[in-house]
Amino acid sequence: MNLVALQNWLDNASFAVLFITMLVYWFGAAFPNIPALPTLGTTGMAVANLCIATLLGARWLEAGYFPLSNLYESLFFLVWGITTVHLIAENTSRSHLVGVVTAPVAMGIAAFATLSLPSEMQSSAPLVPALKSNWLMMHVSVMMLSYSALMVGSLLAIAFLLVTRGQDIQLQGSSVGTGGYRTNGYKLHKVGEAVSQAQALTGDNNGVTRVESNGNGKTVVLDLVTVPQSSIMTTTETLSPQRLSLAETLDNISYRVIGLGFPLLTIGIIAGGVWANEAWGSYWSWDPKETWALITWLVFAAYLHSRITRGWQGRRPAILAASGFVVVWICYLGVNLLGKGLHSYGWFF
Repeated sequence: MNLVALQNWLDNASFAVLFITMLVYWFGAAFPNIPALPTLGTTGMAVANLCIATLLGARWLEAGYFPLSNLYESLFFLVWGITTVHLIAENTSRSHLVGVVTAPVAMGIAAFATLSLPSEMQSSAPLVPALKSNWLMMHVSVMMLSYSALMVGSLLAIAFLLVTRGQDIQLQGSSVGTGGYRTNGYKLHKVGEAVSQAQALTGDNNGVTRVESNGNGKTVVLDLVTVPQSSIMTTTETLSPQRLSLAETLDNISYRVIGLGFPLLTIGIIAGGVWANEAWGSYWSWDPKETWALITWLVFAAYLHSRITRGWQGRRPAILAASGFVVVWICYLGVNLLGKGLHSYGWFF
């Protein structure tokens, strides 16, 4: 079997499938009454994921090492990670909104790797001495998976900001702490506890009254506490129940996906430090890539801290996550444009 020809066919096929899948997701969002479109979108993502996995496997067999040694290979590994995280998030949330933002990004990365990179950068080459280590698979693959998850979570946060038009709204999300149910005008009652009918429903929660399930088939009543009119902040524009439900879905999925990517980033940084000590005799040398990996870690640590400890939801953590999208790209590609540092080989210069 000609593995080089197979790779050339698979990278073009993955780009074409992702392009069609992007259109399917967008049409599905524009015409939600067509039931076949969400299934077609999920199928397209799965097919693209399989094509890229086969491409990377063929690359591994041809070159004899894990395919993460140059920009072409890492870009396709990143696309594979994005499609994998997409499928996990979509299956967990039962929402097809994820593909509206992840499909165009995955397609764009695949297009750049397939159509823009010169042929010499797409071909396999012998590993440089510093990469001839078993840590290549451990460190680089975990870092790329963390980038994939953090990018998907950040994209969903950006989508949340667009859906809410930047308004500071109150949500029923997954955050815990002082900012969850404690400060949004709701009081949690146990099952079977009598709820006074005299409590007036005068609080402001975008005009939506909620009844939630506690996960075991029983009902938990969220009773709205009366708030003095003087303490209620009014806005000139409120979200419709449909848009509010969409915003809550995006906020919750973004939180969960970033919660998946952050531990992977932590493990990848630790593995990189161990590898650096073996290769260069130092766990940390303030290389540009290391510095921006630390900045990325701090940004998403602040995001998770704000949600878990402070209980933030909605606009403020979404802005943090959206800024993290830019930081991840700087860490992944931006520092390599400089052509300086210990991580610059095999990329642009």
